[in-house]
Amino acid sequence: MSQQPAPIATSDATLSYTPEPGSFDEVHTPDGQLKPHWQHLLESFQSIGKEALTDRQTKALRILRDDGATYNMYSEAHNSPNLTWGLDLVPAVVVPGLLERAEVLNLLLKDIYGPRDLLRNGVIPPEALYCHAGFLRACHGVMLPGEHQLILHGVDLMRGPDGDMRVLTDRSQSPSGAGYALENRTVMSRIFPSLYRDSQVHRLATFFQRLRTKLTSMAPNQDQPRAVVLTPGAHNESYFEHAYISNYLGLHLVQSGDLVVRNGYVWMKSLEGLNRVDVILRRVDDWYCDPVELRSDSVLGVANLLEVVRAGRVVIVNPLGSGIIESPVFLRYMPDIAKALLGRDLRIKSVETHWCGNNQDRDYILANLDKLVIKPTYRGNGENSVLARTLDDEGKAALISKIQKSPYQYVAQPELNAGHLPTYVDEQLVPRPSILRTFALASDASYTLMPGGLTRVAMEQSAFIISNQAGSQSKDTWVLASEPERVSAKRQDESLSQPLREAELISLPSRVVENLFWMGRYAERAEASLRILRTVFMILNGEESITEECKRVLLKTVTEVSSTQPGFVGDGNGDNKNIFDAPEKELLLVLKDPKRVGSVCSNLNAMLFCADQSKELLSSDTLRVINDIRDALLELEPALSIGLTSAPEEALDPLVTALMALAGLAQESMVRDVGWRFMEIGRRLERGIQTSAMIKSLLVPHLQEPAQDTLVQAMLLSLEGLISYRRRYRAAINVESALDLVMLDTNNPRSLLFQIMQLSQHVEALPKPPTQENQLSPEARAILEAETAVKLSRLNELSLQEQGQRQNLQKKLSRITKLLGTASNVLSDKYFQHREASRQLVRNTWESKR
Repeated sequence: MSQQPAPIATSDATLSYTPEPGSFDEVHTPDGQLKPHWQHLLESFQSIGKEALTDRQTKALRILRDDGATYNMYSEAHNSPNLTWGLDLVPAVVVPGLLERAEVLNLLLKDIYGPRDLLRNGVIPPEALYCHAGFLRACHGVMLPGEHQLILHGVDLMRGPDGDMRVLTDRSQSPSGAGYALENRTVMSRIFPSLYRDSQVHRLATFFQRLRTKLTSMAPNQDQPRAVVLTPGAHNESYFEHAYISNYLGLHLVQSGDLVVRNGYVWMKSLEGLNRVDVILRRVDDWYCDPVELRSDSVLGVANLLEVVRAGRVVIVNPLGSGIIESPVFLRYMPDIAKALLGRDLRIKSVETHWCGNNQDRDYILANLDKLVIKPTYRGNGENSVLARTLDDEGKAALISKIQKSPYQYVAQPELNAGHLPTYVDEQLVPRPSILRTFALASDASYTLMPGGLTRVAMEQSAFIISNQAGSQSKDTWVLASEPERVSAKRQDESLSQPLREAELISLPSRVVENLFWMGRYAERAEASLRILRTVFMILNGEESITEECKRVLLKTVTEVSSTQPGFVGDGNGDNKNIFDAPEKELLLVLKDPKRVGSVCSNLNAMLFCADQSKELLSSDTLRVINDIRDALLELEPALSIGLTSAPEEALDPLVTALMALAGLAQESMVRDVGWRFMEIGRRLERGIQTSAMIKSLLVPHLQEPAQDTLVQAMLLSLEGLISYRRRYRAAINVESALDLVMLDTNNPRSLLFQIMQLSQHVEALPKPPTQENQLSPEARAILEAETAVKLSRLNELSLQEQGQRQNLQKKLSRITKLLGTASNVLSDKYFQHREASRQLVRNTWESKR
């Protein structure tokens, strides 16, 4: 007879851990004794106390947020595109053993796309294979070199009431979670350094070093092999992990548009041309990888990729078609499969599974529906698992109808009570149901297990589904060593010590470079709008009165600089008189309306999107500042509502400061490679255009004193030149002196000439074809014309006015803006991707039936 374990109390009397009555507790033995491998961990938590744990939880969330660790939720209830990854402070302590399962699944995958002996010998029925959407007929006979077809295997495990692990699902297409497990370990080692060190936890770094070595060793081209990580893009739920893994392994993160098939090879499009790709670690599902031979409407794959795979000129990990072994139907036949392939039973058994395609199983399922969970055999259809007993009569009737109509597409498993682990929730240690995902990697002889994994815990005691999409939290998973782990001094990946060619050092996908270019532009665009808005708020709410004419010029400048037409247009005496008389509403829309093109919010969201698209190239400090900008943007609305009655311009200061910090980090922290250079090109182009727009809007109109002085001061303040002007000239404000500072002064980092000269240097440093090294490129020619136009300026002519306008200044600035726009267009056409995707002319038979 089992005993109820005593509560585990900490030093704080309000914090204790008591297992849930009637549930399976993974911390205690059946007689109520604490398991040895939990002893040290829980004793350590006893000494920490609730207050310290809460502080460390806050620190953990801050580290995750600063690292940019996110997980995108697809549910309509979650509108935020990037939710910070959830990590529980109490680690899971396990000792899994799964080598033989990876071995049998590897042999199964070989057989499915090879001789299919299991079908011929009746071990598995034909319908289990041919009626599953994960089976790709186009991949028959396509084999990776070597003994292993399944390179990376993920498996979800749950500990049952008997204390034994059970396999819930296998993950073979692009198993996710390994990167999050590494991030969890990084955070926990910082939060609990002493506890982590003293617990003798196996390190995860060796597993990832072996992954890097394995990918390199599989390359058909061993002369400087190139491996890449193929991601669906920033909107994918686990995009953070894709960027994190590629960064950790030192691989390029690519999307479909970065790759192209030419002359029988796969190439990555970069600034210096096409670079051959030898290995693709894919995070795109099978069907979407080739729009020509597989799913015709896919925009995530590479046209004709499968043709190159057949020729053995590129290796895909895991291979296309490996999604078939994720089918839960194979759990039903796993004992027979293991005996046929290995000659013995598997030590870790699968969850009891019944397949509706089997007549006897189907009869059992329909007779015991209320005791079972009904699951689709193919995850790609968007169907979820259903707990039958929770359905009403109508729902059950509909479910039975679906099963009878398509019996091959459903399996049933008993409702399981997952093992409970202590979890820190609302400042209490409480039991929560959990599942573990761990990973196996193909090695020379067999497989290597990750000494850890990703444990997920439900936030509710009665949760049916434990997944991140359902709001579950994660845990770091500790595999304890019997003695301190030795760290080998030998590098795991000898290829990393080989010198790289110069072309490899500057090679970047053109998409990444384009995003860095636009990241710089959007950042400058938002900053310019913020600065003029802040200036206008200060002047309108200042103690000095201004004329209506001066007010109209200031408001029209906001529209011109932000490009939020119609806004403040016209003379303010017609139909739009009200907007000039009460401009606050329009000014706020320019600030915070995300749907308004040109608004600060719209520009910052675009900048954040570009940053997400090039996340793998940004330093941790840069990601921290980007997250500061994201937070400040979210806090803008409440800050404005408070500041409207006093000083609304102060609500803009955090955004301006964060954008300046981002620019400073780019200057001080980024390596001067082509990525940095294009970010700077985008920044200088946009600042030059915005500076021209601000000067033109504020100084082309000629107003009488003191309105003219107000406009000049507004320009100097917005361009950060007012203090320098006062220190230099110490005299009354005049247009000619102001133009000298903001247009011609090369010592002023915000002057127009400074931007163009910097732009010229960056463009000159870009890679050129050998035949054009000694001639000016079209973009360099346009920039030289703009630079010459500024240098040839005569300030006394630019400051002259006729009929209330400075026509010479307007013509000069318009010409410069046009030349900068020409340079931008030429650069975009020359360096950035513009592809038309290949598509099937006829949809394949299986896809049309799905």
